[in-house]
Amino acid sequence: MKAVQFLSKNVAKMVKPGLRLAPVRTNMIGKKAPEFSGLACMGDNSIKDISLEDYKGKKVVMYFYPADFTFVCSSELPAFAELEAEFQKAGAELVGVSTDTAFTHKAWKSASSELGGLNGFEINHPVIGDHTTEISQAYDVVMPNGLACRAVFVIDEDGVIQVEHRNNAPLGRNTAEALRSVQALMEHQQTGKVIPANWTPGSDTMSETTESVDEYLKKLKKN
Repeated sequence: MKAVQFLSKNVAKMVKPGLRLAPVRTNMIGKKAPEFSGLACMGDNSIKDISLEDYKGKKVVMYFYPADFTFVCSSELPAFAELEAEFQKAGAELVGVSTDTAFTHKAWKSASSELGGLNGFEINHPVIGDHTTEISQAYDVVMPNGLACRAVFVIDEDGVIQVEHRNNAPLGRNTAEALRSVQALMEHQQTGKVIPANWTPGSDTMSETTESVDEYLKKLKKN
């Protein structure tokens, strides 16, 4: 009991004052994505209120990151932005989220790299300012320090979460894997096939039969 009390006190010290953490969810796969709305810095740096409802009938790749003007985050937004056209080819729209404000996003995008900013990079997708942490809590990505972890959710056209990945703050993501996940989902939707490990567009898929597994593994052994 003393150990539990000690842990609770120390966790409480790391949480922002007034922050109310949502109940922990072990996973959100196959569940409806929580609805959200919030002010976002758009591709043209205008500030606009957007919501999940705006993307009805489309796939959404929603990625969370800890904070603007920080280190790994400064590498991730340009990396996602570089692949935006490929995400769109797979029928998906990018939406970024952090616990900053939309106005801080705008300042970050406009500042020079000498100041830790992203000026010169074409970041054309919206980035939501979740300074209340309401969206981050709904998606269960809030770390004990009150910032969002590096999470990615792939939401399908029906608003159902098909993919979720989470990294701790020091660990930058492989944005190509986020894209591959969307491409794999599209392949499954179009063909009904299941997608084996390390699949890339154009490579072999599988049917849910023992015969298909046998055929796939025999090809794998030859390679």
